[in-house]
Amino acid sequence: MRFPFSVSNRFFAALVPFFFLLTFLADSPVLAHHPFGMGDSSDLSVWQALVSGIGHPLLGPDHLLFMLGIGLVGIKRTKRWILPLLGVGLAGSALVQLQPLPDFLASWAEAFVSLSLAIEGLIVLDLLSSKWLLPMFALHGYLLGSTIVGAEPSPLIGYFFGLLLAQGSLLLLVTAASRKVTNTLTINSRNVFAGIWIGVGFAFSWIALIP
Repeated sequence: MRFPFSVSNRFFAALVPFFFLLTFLADSPVLAHHPFGMGDSSDLSVWQALVSGIGHPLLGPDHLLFMLGIGLVGIKRTKRWILPLLGVGLAGSALVQLQPLPDFLASWAEAFVSLSLAIEGLIVLDLLSSKWLLPMFALHGYLLGSTIVGAEPSPLIGYFFGLLLAQGSLLLLVTAASRKVTNTLTINSRNVFAGIWIGVGFAFSWIALIP
């Protein structure tokens, strides 16, 4: 079969183990609460909350892929995006403390978060503005913050600080690499990645809505 674009076999070979891991994570029980076998929010210590805040963006495949996808977007003046993205993300996490997500909307919220990967793909294809990253990041923050609803103030602060560390570190890495990545990849390769992100986004959304 001949593809209508030229992408090296090495490129696809590098994706194979990555997507095997991705499939495993997607089929695993959802990390709806806290990683590493931690209990409910009310039982968390400050240190457990900190570790949970660091772990959530890294262990959730949709969150992690969204963060990595920012590096493919090729946004201009990348470092200037770090503080606004962190700000709207933490604002979303704070908002859910005031207005918790009803249980019957949890699957839909997860589906919308997964669709943010498709939004990223459309940004990479220049079909949407990169400004869409801001509301999408706020939505991710809202869902990440929902796991700590009901916690005492000290664990809450620890969790938020963990989120700040994890997401801030990832943003520094992906924005620093963004220009180099987008300059290295051919247009066809970027289009392939965009298609993968769109496909994975819809697949994760389907998994969230149809367990």
